[in-house]
Amino acid sequence: MATELIINARKHEIRIALVENGAVVEFHVERSATGGLAGNLYLGRVVRVLPGMQAAFVDIGHDRAAFLYVSDVYDHKQEFEQLLRLENGVEEEPIVLEKPVEPGFQIEDLLHEGQEILVQVSKEPLGHKGARVTSHVSLPGRHLVLMPTTNRIGVSRRIEDEEERRRLRETIEKLRPAEYGFIARTASEGAGPEVIKSEMEFLKRLWQGIQKKAANAPVPSLVHQELDPTLRAVRDLFTAEVSRLIVDNEAEYEKVLKFIETFSPGLRSSVELYKGREPIFDVSGVEMEIARALSKKVWLKSGGYIVIEATEALTSIDVNTGRYVGQHNLEETILKTNIEAVREIAYQLRLRNIGGLIVIDFIDMEREANREKVFSALVEALRRDKSKTKVLPMSELGLIEMTRKRTREDIDRLLREPCFYCQGEGYLLSKTSVCHEAFLDLEREAMATSASSLCLTVNPAIKEMLLDEERHDLEELELRIGKRVIIRAEDELHLEEYRVEPS
Repeated sequence: MATELIINARKHEIRIALVENGAVVEFHVERSATGGLAGNLYLGRVVRVLPGMQAAFVDIGHDRAAFLYVSDVYDHKQEFEQLLRLENGVEEEPIVLEKPVEPGFQIEDLLHEGQEILVQVSKEPLGHKGARVTSHVSLPGRHLVLMPTTNRIGVSRRIEDEEERRRLRETIEKLRPAEYGFIARTASEGAGPEVIKSEMEFLKRLWQGIQKKAANAPVPSLVHQELDPTLRAVRDLFTAEVSRLIVDNEAEYEKVLKFIETFSPGLRSSVELYKGREPIFDVSGVEMEIARALSKKVWLKSGGYIVIEATEALTSIDVNTGRYVGQHNLEETILKTNIEAVREIAYQLRLRNIGGLIVIDFIDMEREANREKVFSALVEALRRDKSKTKVLPMSELGLIEMTRKRTREDIDRLLREPCFYCQGEGYLLSKTSVCHEAFLDLEREAMATSASSLCLTVNPAIKEMLLDEERHDLEELELRIGKRVIIRAEDELHLEEYRVEPS
């Protein structure tokens, strides 16, 4: 499988695409005006403790306070079960602690208002919500993640060879400082002891520097900033599976080479500087895929299609046969459409970075065996997804409920904003409805004023309808209220807006 990592870097924006066999499977964008927070460490101050939610708000120096759950609080008196996770949202195998967590441990026993606390951003601010933070600090390197609040060892679940997993565990156990925990990342597969030791020392010095800075920093303040988007992509996505890394900016290219010389010199030959005149995302087809990822309707090769709709609570995906009529019988046609939709859905979830609760409405199938086939196909298609997913079996109504871990804004919310005209509703009142609402307001105003005429100011499209299709009803209204109605138009008025005034 040919896999490329393409970086389109400009001063105002950096866009990163992971392309597998010509298809964009991951897309990341970061703008200079709204730089990412995930991975940053802050010395913050607790501004509010919420016992009812077992959480707290922490001031980290941004407009919105960060949110800290009780399970994300570290205290030297109490250990919590902790998930090994990479900063890109991948949840690894959980650490099983020798001492179980005592039941009933409360947020108010750990935190109080005004308390200073070192926290790391685990989730970017989403919508109107502030960032989510944790006290379980993780400092990722190329091959390892340092976990300074635990002394456990973990290995990425994506390293499947049991012998290699055992070797990495033994190597880390032998070389690590006893008080620190480490995760062997996917990139560590095959790495020798000297590489492991060198990165351990680097991460240990990094953590010690953070602690020293935090001890003297004002509150709130940033005490450690994550790598910029380019180097973060190199660290997390530029694995042995990636055949080429292409950058279209010379300064970023030199930065990438310098980073690789330090952490993975063997990958230098796979890094290229793009010098073409045509934009790199146009040449690679990425721009077209991004446009496709912003469309509600996505066509399948067979002629069927899926419709993706996002709401505050969940994302719904509807599967339709569309133009596909099949060859043999209806059940077979439906099964083929659903199976094809499964592959596209898994792809779109990853590309658009859709998170939270997702409900998929497949086309109804009569046979239980076919429903099981679609469910199994979806589970299999999601295996390549780096974000953690949980899928429930298909119901008799053809619905599958699933969740996908959300760590940052999806493409739709990142690249677009609600329509200023409909405020995100997706629909406007029909012109006929606006006319009839205006008639009611004209009647109300007629009873409240002694003026002989009324002025109705509307959008030009509404004026046109009032003087054409609604002209008879307007004349009937004038007779009923005993007043003349003068129609005026203003281009600036919203289609649904109008004014009724005495004239």
